[in-house]
Amino acid sequence: MSKAFTKETDNDDDELELTSNPIPAGAKNYMTPGGWQSMRDEVAWLVKTERPQVTNIVSWAAKNGDRSENADYQYGKRRLREIDRRIRHLTKRLEEAEVVDPGSREATDQVFFGATVTYATAKGAEHTVRIVGVDETDMHSGRISWISPVARALIKAREGDTVTLQTPGGIEELEIVEVKYEAILTEPFKPSLAAWSPNAK
Repeated sequence: MSKAFTKETDNDDDELELTSNPIPAGAKNYMTPGGWQSMRDEVAWLVKTERPQVTNIVSWAAKNGDRSENADYQYGKRRLREIDRRIRHLTKRLEEAEVVDPGSREATDQVFFGATVTYATAKGAEHTVRIVGVDETDMHSGRISWISPVARALIKAREGDTVTLQTPGGIEELEIVEVKYEAILTEPFKPSLAAWSPNAK
């Protein structure tokens, strides 16, 4: 990948990526097949669609006079840096990924990565969570990271066990009601922003 548009900020970006990595040192970057595919699709879209579009706009804007006062040129350059940073981040995550398919795991009542766990609080409220990779969490769908406090409390426990969870309000007890392993559906990648065009309002 050309670094023509990232030269001025590469070192800062690399340091930011290293310090923002939530995965514990020495641990693998566990990921479900759906999460891995979604990230791969995003990289493909950035490389094949968005980056070429923005590069064309920057080239067009560069021909329109003083670059220091050219908003299209300045925004385009900034957007290219953001795209390149995102591509580097996703590519590194994919290279380090350890893909685990919960749908093909042998049946067990013990909680590991990929488990779908139903637990009950001391007040009797039941919650179902799916333990997934750090890059595929979605609280609205009940997908929690395997390094989250709840997942850490549940992992290695079995159906019927009661585990303790340290919360800001104190210690909470969770009773594991059910543990199962099934394919975890992940939303396919969809571009979140419409392609930027010059003079867009």
